Amino acid sequence: MREIAVVAFAQTRHSAVDEGQGEAELILPPLEEVRAATGLRRFGFTCSGSCDYLAGAPFSFVSALDALGAWPPISESHVEMDAAWALYEAWVRLQHGDVDSALVYGFGKSSQGDLREIMTLQLDPYYLAPLGLDQVSFAALQASATGADRAELDEIVRRSRADGRANPYALDLPDPSPDPTAEDAEVAPLRPYDIAPITDGAAALVLAAGDLARELCERPAWITGIAHRIEPHYLGMRDLARSASAADAARAAGAGKGDVDVAELHVQFSHEELILREALELPEGTRVNPSGGPLAANPVMATGLIRIGEAAGRIMDGTAGRALGHAASGPCLQHNLVTVMEA
Repeated sequence: MREIAVVAFAQTRHSAVDEGQGEAELILPPLEEVRAATGLRRFGFTCSGSCDYLAGAPFSFVSALDALGAWPPISESHVEMDAAWALYEAWVRLQHGDVDSALVYGFGKSSQGDLREIMTLQLDPYYLAPLGLDQVSFAALQASATGADRAELDEIVRRSRADGRANPYALDLPDPSPDPTAEDAEVAPLRPYDIAPITDGAAALVLAAGDLARELCERPAWITGIAHRIEPHYLGMRDLARSASAADAARAAGAGKGDVDVAELHVQFSHEELILREALELPEGTRVNPSGGPLAANPVMATGLIRIGEAAGRIMDGTAGRALGHAASGPCLQHNLVTVMEA
């Protein structure tokens, strides 16, 4: 296996409202930032992640290519899901050995439509989607299955929002109200603040192999393990109180082979942190989502990539020696990707 590392990461200052930017305008600033950080203008491979349903147009990723400068022709690919899986494709591509660098980016504008309705369209069109259950309703079923304590969930939200306020890229969200009657349940037992906020944003990341990584970055975040696993789509075939696919992905990636200083988890609902902590077997000393995580900013289709980038950033700036980035997709943590990085 080739040595591959994250050598640069950048993201937008995320917004809770549509600021009128198109896809190319949204992604251009982080692209320029990683280009400047590495000195690279062209890359051996480029891969992106986005969602046509969010943009309301087929092949919406094509419009974002205007920000890349795709002439002369580039080697480019795309995944119709979170850009964390674009990173996985880029990592596999670099293993071929004929290219040494890869640019990965993701973007999403959730403010343009009803996210709960949009994400329902990813469900089985014959049996699940016609039921009208959306991702929040599914998450509420899972939260009930965990039997999570209300105070425990409130503390997760409070900590995430506090960390988010210290993160210049996240949203400035207030602490949840301590008054249990102050906010009605969105879908019981979830309250509005248990749900990741509507967010527009983008992120970009550069992977490099071997000696090139050492040339481009003083302290690369070497990917020592990466794996993803998936469970059945149908909730009745799963134990919703746990995540078998996250546990399997963590074992395959070697997450338990050493201490984890920082873990950035794709927690779109507060109760998911409890499930993922157990599935990933994170020790007590691991700091979870110091960036604030998705509960402080959730630019759909870039959120998972940001988790990997934030974890890598802690290694590159010297504040962590070993970190874990996690991304999830599908209802109730159906599909999980775990990336382990070391200095």
